Amino acid sequence: MSGTGSKTRAGARAGTGARAGTASDRLQRLLALVPYVVSRRVVGLDDTAAAFGITEAELVDDLNMLWCVELRSPDPYCPIDLSYEGGEIMVTQAESIHRPLRLGTDEASALLIGLRLLAELPGRPEEDRSALRRTIAKLEAAAGEAAAASAQVAVELDGRAPADVQAQVAQALRQGKRLHLSYYVPGRDEATERDVDPMRMVIEQGRAYLEGWCRRAEAVRLFRLDRVLALEILAVDAEVPEQAEHVDTTAGLFRPSAADIRVELELAGPGRWVADYYPCEAATELGDGRLAVVLRTPDTQWVRRLALRLGEDGKVISPPGLAEQISGDATAALAQYS
Repeated sequence: MSGTGSKTRAGARAGTGARAGTASDRLQRLLALVPYVVSRRVVGLDDTAAAFGITEAELVDDLNMLWCVELRSPDPYCPIDLSYEGGEIMVTQAESIHRPLRLGTDEASALLIGLRLLAELPGRPEEDRSALRRTIAKLEAAAGEAAAASAQVAVELDGRAPADVQAQVAQALRQGKRLHLSYYVPGRDEATERDVDPMRMVIEQGRAYLEGWCRRAEAVRLFRLDRVLALEILAVDAEVPEQAEHVDTTAGLFRPSAADIRVELELAGPGRWVADYYPCEAATELGDGRLAVVLRTPDTQWVRRLALRLGEDGKVISPPGLAEQISGDATAALAQYS
């Protein structure tokens, strides 16, 4: 850190605004701020603050932080030289970090894989696919090694969902037709019949979902395609109500209620499929192939049936009352064979 500065600096004027965002956010902003200013030679305080979505006072705080930064290249202890007098910012002696930030190999690969997946998503308009392909081509040309690495990753939709179901959902989306579903609900361990007006296909954590307006629930619902038992495209146009909104998947699909019962299970190796099939709040490796999972449910009846189905491959640890009920269920079931 440097305690001295050149004559062109504005001095260590203390900023008056609160520092925007987390420390990580600020670091990213500082790294982007230097190339932003250098590429424009001179830029206004107000324009720069607006470009980074912060106040001028917060920008001054950032500039004062940069004022203390020293670089090891090209010469040892080489301070960044900056001035923001008169409402304009100018940065010099920052040649080693004046270039815009570049994606790393892993970041570029992840971005390319995601874009390829979007391009293959059923029901996407052709103009969107065309724009995605152009973007992918530009990124591949710029990414070099990262593009070659990502090309080795096969991009495909959820292999657990039947191919004919995915194809029919895509067809219904293109034609704007209503669907009739026979759909398995694991929470109630039953098959349900419902008509759905499709809205879009969603890929979340490698699984394919149909988002649509469910005529039975009179609400937007997500349907896992590998739980669709049967599907029929109806000769009726889909009519999605104006008030229907897309499900926000940014925080994940599993959102338990505070009133739901917390259930902890311990699974042996053959029972680990439970963690893949049911929405779990947590999963912890126990060693020897065993797995502890936590799930929440408003109704434990299906958990009791699941525990009997698992047998020695699964054990309910908590709540204790539920474990006792399952023990009673098993005793009653065995009595039927005596």
